[in-house]
Amino acid sequence: MATAAVIPSYNRTEPGSSQLDPATYPETGPVASVDAHTVAAEWVDAFNQALSGQDLTVVKQLFLPGSVWRDQLGLSWDYHSLNGPDKIVSFLQGAPKGSRLKSIKIDQSNPTRKPSLSAVDFKGKINGIASFLTLETDVGRGRGLVRLLQDSQDGSKWKAFTLFTAMHELKGCEETTGSNRPQGVDHGGHPGRKNWQERRLATENYEGELEPTVLILGAGQGGLTSAARLHQLQVPTLIIDKNPRVGDNWRNRYHQLVLHDPVWYDHLPYVPFPSHWPVFTPKDKLAEWFESYAHLMELNVWTSTTLTDAKWDDEKRQWTVTLERQKVDGKTETRTLHPRHVVQATGHSGEMKMPSIKGMDGFKGDRLCHSSQFKGAQSIPEGQTKRAIVVGCCNSGHDIAQDFYEHGYDVTIVQRSSTYVMSSKNGLDVLLGGLYEEGGPETEDADLMFMSIPNAMLKRMHQDATAEISKRDEPLLQGLEKAGFKLDDGPDDAGFFMKYFQRGGGYYIDVGCSKLIIDGKIKIKQGQEIEEVKPNGLLFKDGETLEADEVIFATGYDNMRGTARKIFGDELAERVKDVWGFDQEGELRTMWRRTGHPGFWFFGGNLALCRYYSRMLALQIKAMEEGIMKYEDA
Repeated sequence: MATAAVIPSYNRTEPGSSQLDPATYPETGPVASVDAHTVAAEWVDAFNQALSGQDLTVVKQLFLPGSVWRDQLGLSWDYHSLNGPDKIVSFLQGAPKGSRLKSIKIDQSNPTRKPSLSAVDFKGKINGIASFLTLETDVGRGRGLVRLLQDSQDGSKWKAFTLFTAMHELKGCEETTGSNRPQGVDHGGHPGRKNWQERRLATENYEGELEPTVLILGAGQGGLTSAARLHQLQVPTLIIDKNPRVGDNWRNRYHQLVLHDPVWYDHLPYVPFPSHWPVFTPKDKLAEWFESYAHLMELNVWTSTTLTDAKWDDEKRQWTVTLERQKVDGKTETRTLHPRHVVQATGHSGEMKMPSIKGMDGFKGDRLCHSSQFKGAQSIPEGQTKRAIVVGCCNSGHDIAQDFYEHGYDVTIVQRSSTYVMSSKNGLDVLLGGLYEEGGPETEDADLMFMSIPNAMLKRMHQDATAEISKRDEPLLQGLEKAGFKLDDGPDDAGFFMKYFQRGGGYYIDVGCSKLIIDGKIKIKQGQEIEEVKPNGLLFKDGETLEADEVIFATGYDNMRGTARKIFGDELAERVKDVWGFDQEGELRTMWRRTGHPGFWFFGGNLALCRYYSRMLALQIKAMEEGIMKYEDA
């Protein structure tokens, strides 16, 4: 009887998600001297004429075989990657009221956005024309980007290789920014009127009959960015967090934590980091920024607050939630509210994944815990020696091991499978260079360029990018292999981003720990599972015992759906879909989009994803509240 093939750990996906195949590039010849604007304008004109005339035969002819139209709320109230001309036409034919997208225009508002010669591959060998776009839908406006290549099989006609469209605002419901900013004062005589501070406190505390339309659980980057977007759309929103202060979800993490992403990638909506901000942000500095951001954006946040009960009424389409809030004076207040939307922004990973191993209760050392509970290594009294074992070797595992080493511990990392490793400098230079860097494009433009690449094509590009990073990191990687550290190149050799999107972990962005491993200052126990926790260490399957005073399990987190089950119960958890990993079209599942349960949303991701998708989430909620869309709409 045949046995099922074992999937290598670096190719594993979130349960139920799809394995994303990398895209293939079309055959194209060298690009002759052309006027990029003329070529783009001709394609846009032909596209608009076909769209307005509902001539789908012409629409099909405007796309290359193997092309992708990626859309976010422009064609439907969801996210789609339509792969190939046939799928594009089929989708447009199936639209109940015809195409929601009405027209597109070339965007020439700055030099980055104008039509220009541009490569579509990482190596720069497949050249075409790229142009930013503005667009109008039946209910909104937005932006987009088209990449055109010549079709060698059809007389070298210019056709779309990728088209990206995304709605950015609803007509009549624009954000209160720029020329639409609030006045701030109502001049004239108004006896008994309240000043800004009084109005602000009343709103923040939801005094009298005030009720939030949206309740957000969690005051991290997901909760803050989505609340900021909703506030600018004038949707009453309340964030609750169990911690005493905004930012504590970062303050309370391990002592030496510093973001592995650079500042240019991490800006929040409306209030970017100032020009003096360090490239890599320490956790406590980020926490302070989050707290300031909540004040500056006038976000309604109740800290020291827990959700004790939540019931959904399908008929009324609203929640009844009970909150317990510890106020500044130490008193506990119980409030019952009726939001129409609840956003779970408790972190994209969910509950900590702590293994259950024989003997754990009998450990006699100083500490045995999950990495999320690790606050930092302790100082060792002079003349003493302490041993630490870190189980798991992604970012947190390496950072914790390095912290132990710097405090004088004898440290071993347990690596059970393999890890993708890239140095911070080379990896981020290759992956983010040209987009998120000093002097790079405006953040909104960089986001548009990044999002305009369908994930299958991003995977293909990152196969070449990963090879380039490995070339630059060759001495580092060779040293790790000699030290007994097992490396991989990520799913289908596509590296860091694809590991993050596909399974949310399995990588390390090196900021110094790899050199400690190479030099033997941190030891590696590779390829062995733990058989038993002994009173003073760990027994492995191969029979070896490693002694330890402290054992830290950097073993990751469960799906957000598990957290939802813990907070809201089985009924909701069974209605919502699994989170993260790719769907069949190559879009990330369930996050920032409808979950399967009306009035309930998942929101998470790194700072860049939260910055971008907070707008998309807010637009969906605002459209529902204005009666522009229904939850059941396609």
